[in-house]
Amino acid sequence: LPLVKASNSLSLSLQAKMSRPVQARRLEGIDKNIWVEFVKLATTYSTVNLGQGFPDFPPPDFLKEAFVRAISGENHMLHQYTRAFGHPPLVKILAQLFGKLLGRDLDPMTNVMVTVGAYQALFCCFQAFVDEGDEVIIIEPFFDCYEPMVKMAGGMPVFVPLRPKAPKHGKLMSSADWQLDPAELASKFSERTKAIVLNSPNNPLGKVFSREELQLIADLCVKHDVLCISDEVYEWLVYDGKEHIRIANLRGMWDRTVIIGSAGKTFSATGWKVGWTVGPNRLLQHIRTVHQNSVYHCATAAQEAVAQGFQRELELYGKPDSYFVQLPKELQQKRDWLVQSLDAVGMKPIVPEGTYFLVADISEFKSDVPDVPDSDEPYDSRFAKWMVKNKGLAVIPLSTFYCGAHKNNYNHFIRFCFAKEEATLKAANDILQKWKREKTSS
Repeated sequence: LPLVKASNSLSLSLQAKMSRPVQARRLEGIDKNIWVEFVKLATTYSTVNLGQGFPDFPPPDFLKEAFVRAISGENHMLHQYTRAFGHPPLVKILAQLFGKLLGRDLDPMTNVMVTVGAYQALFCCFQAFVDEGDEVIIIEPFFDCYEPMVKMAGGMPVFVPLRPKAPKHGKLMSSADWQLDPAELASKFSERTKAIVLNSPNNPLGKVFSREELQLIADLCVKHDVLCISDEVYEWLVYDGKEHIRIANLRGMWDRTVIIGSAGKTFSATGWKVGWTVGPNRLLQHIRTVHQNSVYHCATAAQEAVAQGFQRELELYGKPDSYFVQLPKELQQKRDWLVQSLDAVGMKPIVPEGTYFLVADISEFKSDVPDVPDSDEPYDSRFAKWMVKNKGLAVIPLSTFYCGAHKNNYNHFIRFCFAKEEATLKAANDILQKWKREKTSS
């Protein structure tokens, strides 16, 4: 009898197994993520990681001290929930700062919303605005989450590339040499276009869009009644006297633009995951709906510390002691050092106008990693994997930042992150110099 019961139980168990698909259709084709693979490779093989975009130096002392005060002080409510759409001290100071930058009065309760990093801000935007069949224009190369997030919302990504123009004779290429073709961009707008994603300063190129380029985008947005999702997480990291221009300040754009920012990039504290959106209430009210039905709430103590950091920076705005003045100066020196290092070994750097990142042309190193005819994997991806395994230096292939159809059009570039300690950059230079000597002697 016990054997019969066991047999019946097994039979019922087998019958109970689900035969229909469990995966939601919106996840089809977006399950792979380049960062999972390359982070694992870097962890396994690299001695120097210039791949992922985070500093290996600490946030400023005043920010760390603010966090310590938040978690160890007498205000025990900083360990509990705060306002779902943003800790009141943080949204108030953000409204003051961005009100100053945008030249308008902002309501901290309706024009600002705090998110779990800029990543969640992006997700909320796509979920709030994109319907099934809507088209979203994405400028290539693009931060890689834009495409899958659009697709998850049911939208259709439409891609338009920045096209490189040859620099003047004897000069290194600049990120400014990568430009939109006005006619090509205009051709991507249609009655189905719901939004365009703008990322300036741009990851991975480090391009800072000029006023003329932003005006081109703004005019098309107004003409076709299109929203602009403006990813400005590197807004304070611009070099060589360049100016970060906010597209929301251009005529007709405030009412159709959501600005996305990041304390992680602003204060070199990427692990804190504090981001925000700034924009008109007619747009933010829908983002709040997505937020309250997903994460609902962000870490209180981190928001308190970031609020204190912004309070300091607002008081020091434009002064030499401001972190927003000091950090880009330090990073520009690191950029210049890496530019010289890469140029010396024959990797042709594209000098970035902003961000943490520098893209380099690896064409002269193709003899080290021969091409594989008819391979589905872009050359730069195989090169980056070979480099981390054989040289111990981790980077990211530029093709990661292109859609599938365009990956092989720009497959001879790799991206370096130079927001690193001097010792890290020196170790990378040592690897490159040794590699050059090996190439010369072989």
